[in-house]
Amino acid sequence: MRIGVDVGGTNTDAAVMDGARVLGSTKAFTTEDIASGVTASIESVLKQVKLPSTSIQSVMIGTTQFTNAFVERRRLAPVAVIRLGLPASASLPPLTGWPRALVEAIGSNVFQLHGGSEIHGGDISALDEAGLRTALRQIQRRGITSIAISSIFSPVNPAMEKRAKAIVEEVYPAASVTLASDIGRVGLIERENAAVMNASLSELSRQVVGAFRASLSDLDMQCPFFISQNDGTLMSADYVERYPVLTFASGPTNSMRGAAYLSGEEDAVVIDIGGTTSDIGVLQKGFPRESSVPVDIGGVRTNFRMPDVLALGLGGGSIVHTDGELRIGPDSVGFRLSRDALVFGGRVLTTTDIAVAAGHATIGDVSRVRGKIPQALIDAVTTKVHEMLEAGIDRVKSNSKDVTAILVGGGSVLVSRRLRGVSRLIVPERSAEANAIGAAIAQVGGEADRIFLYSDVGRERALSIARAEACDKAIKAGGKPDTVKVIDVEEIPLGYGSGGAVRVRTKVVADLVMDA
Repeated sequence: MRIGVDVGGTNTDAAVMDGARVLGSTKAFTTEDIASGVTASIESVLKQVKLPSTSIQSVMIGTTQFTNAFVERRRLAPVAVIRLGLPASASLPPLTGWPRALVEAIGSNVFQLHGGSEIHGGDISALDEAGLRTALRQIQRRGITSIAISSIFSPVNPAMEKRAKAIVEEVYPAASVTLASDIGRVGLIERENAAVMNASLSELSRQVVGAFRASLSDLDMQCPFFISQNDGTLMSADYVERYPVLTFASGPTNSMRGAAYLSGEEDAVVIDIGGTTSDIGVLQKGFPRESSVPVDIGGVRTNFRMPDVLALGLGGGSIVHTDGELRIGPDSVGFRLSRDALVFGGRVLTTTDIAVAAGHATIGDVSRVRGKIPQALIDAVTTKVHEMLEAGIDRVKSNSKDVTAILVGGGSVLVSRRLRGVSRLIVPERSAEANAIGAAIAQVGGEADRIFLYSDVGRERALSIARAEACDKAIKAGGKPDTVKVIDVEEIPLGYGSGGAVRVRTKVVADLVMDA
């Protein structure tokens, strides 16, 4: 018995599963404090299936808290950025290219020291331990407790970052440290950015995880809980406190996993229409296709793993603008839909109002919109909604052929006709709660992304090292050691490297450890 919960910008969904069977699901509006909405959703779905809270073995939660905090530049902790790379990289200091508002939010506390590695693993220069200790004393005097450490080519040789962390723990034990080699992939700036982002969320992660713990405690649920990662797998609560950035984009990922589970399709396009956005992505072997290019988050370029998802400003709460040229979104009433939309007695025209007026949905007080919105406007908005989705589907397709598409999300009532480019449109049962179901069925994952010199270590040993590192991460995230299995191995020769340099990416999944 387990419960999956997905906290979106508009709705908080919950689903109860017994093994592979969905017993019940529910959808409610998200609350401003998040935690009370989670509590209410769990209480509601338990009441629906008539089960006591003590019968639940584990809870899986997907949350947008960390993504929203970073994008909106709020609740971010000041960060000290330590780069090990002098004399190289001095011309491009940390935080270059960051939006000014974000730099102001976390502070310009940058320290560049001698160190770093070449692509073959040798030192650019020795680690400046004395300089690091001096920098740490300055950081401590400034009262900064979140530190991000990055070293040139640390995916090849993370030893210098680890040594720097050991010195931090000796000199400033109260500090929280993020190592770039634990977060990002090859590419100094993008990997460093990801580490800084993670460090800026360190205090918020403890608060959010603590709030979830309190919610479950209030419900007398003593079972462990896990939080969704952005690759369709889970991590333990303790792991989330250390790596909150790995939850970015976990919402659409949950929906895609849920869509695969509910439809039985492993290779398809998924259209998840929520209250604020429509997320369109591609399933490959039942998991979201990963982005192969650096991803921009809140104006910052990063390179940690992210699903290849196209987000459109179109949802059930999207505001319909009729002053001048017809425009839908990207602004949305969000969780205030039940207060602001016309069908709920509000004064804002939303896409939900249009769907109700068109007879495609029965939500709120139908009499407030039926026959009161011009038919020409209803037709124009309906057409524009479908055109926006069709354009999005074309952007994620890998060729011009029509595709199988799975439609999920509470806003799926916006689709009322055939979509061009789609050969078969599947709307599975319980599609509105696909995100919560996706969270409930998730496994624990682990990934290694390293560069090896095959001439030095050999191919088989390199693959073995990468596999062991990925397995170790999965186990630390809450996976059962005897259930770990490799689902993907990728070898990319690096033409600019010497000695047969090859980038090896390995991904594994494992079942959850359910013991409390």
